[in-house]
Amino acid sequence: MKRTFIFLCIVTLTICCKKETKTNTKDVIAVLQEDSTIPQQRKKDHQLREVKKAVIAPNMDGSMDDPIWKETKWYAIDQLWIGDQPTLKDYFGRYKISWTPDALYILVEIKDDIISNSYKDPLVQWWDNDCVEIFIDADNSGGEHQFNNNAFAYHVALDGNVVDLDVNQQPILHNSHVITKRTTKGDVSIWEFEVSVFDDTYEEGKTNDPLVLTKNQKIGFAIAYNDNDQSKERENFMGSVFVPGEDKNQGWINADIFGTILLVE
Repeated sequence: MKRTFIFLCIVTLTICCKKETKTNTKDVIAVLQEDSTIPQQRKKDHQLREVKKAVIAPNMDGSMDDPIWKETKWYAIDQLWIGDQPTLKDYFGRYKISWTPDALYILVEIKDDIISNSYKDPLVQWWDNDCVEIFIDADNSGGEHQFNNNAFAYHVALDGNVVDLDVNQQPILHNSHVITKRTTKGDVSIWEFEVSVFDDTYEEGKTNDPLVLTKNQKIGFAIAYNDNDQSKERENFMGSVFVPGEDKNQGWINADIFGTILLVE
C-alpha cells in the first residue's frame, strides 16, 4: 500500500511538471514573438549604383582636378520634378559621387543661363533660389522624413548655407553637415560637396557624431537642382531619380523615392 501511494505521488508530480513546462514554453515563445520586432527594410532598391572609394579625399575647391573625379562616371540630373521641361540653353545638370570613411563627396556640374538668389535670408523661401538639393537616408530604410531625422534634404544655397526642416517644423541651418565650394565661369557652375552622414538618432541641439562609412554600406541618395530665372518662384526642379505618379515633388517628404548607392572599394 505504501509503495502504491509513493508510485501515485511520483506519477502525479511528473504530470504536473510536464504541464508546467509546456505552459512555460508557450509563454517564452509568446514573449519572443512580441519582442522580436526587428525593423524590416521597407524601401525597395531602385537606381542602385556602386560608388567608388576615394584613396585621397577631394579638395573642396570647386574644380574637377582631383584623382577620384577622373576615375568616376557622370550621372544625369535630368528628371523633371516641377515645372516645364527646360531647354539645354536654360539648364543642364550632372554629378559624380565618391566616399571615404569620413564623408560622401559629390561633384556637380550645372549649366544655368540665369543664376538667381532673390531671397537673401537663408531661412526664407530657400527652395525658390537657385540651389542644389542633396537627399540622404543613412540606412536606406525609406519612409517619411518631413519633420524628423529619418532622412535629410539638404538645400545648399549659392552662398553655401545649408537648410532643412527640423522636428519642430521650422527651417534650420545644417552648415556643419555639408561643406561646399562653387566656382562659376559664364553659365557653368562647378560645385563640390563634402557631406557628413547622420542617421535617425540625430538630435538638434545635441552633440551628434557622423557615421563612419564602410564598404558594402547602402545609403538612400538623390540629388536635384532648383532653377529660378529671377522669378518669385522656381521655374524648374530637376532630380536625379525617376518618380512615378503625378506628384513628383516628394523627395523632401518621402525617402522611398531616393535611389540607392552601394559603397565599394
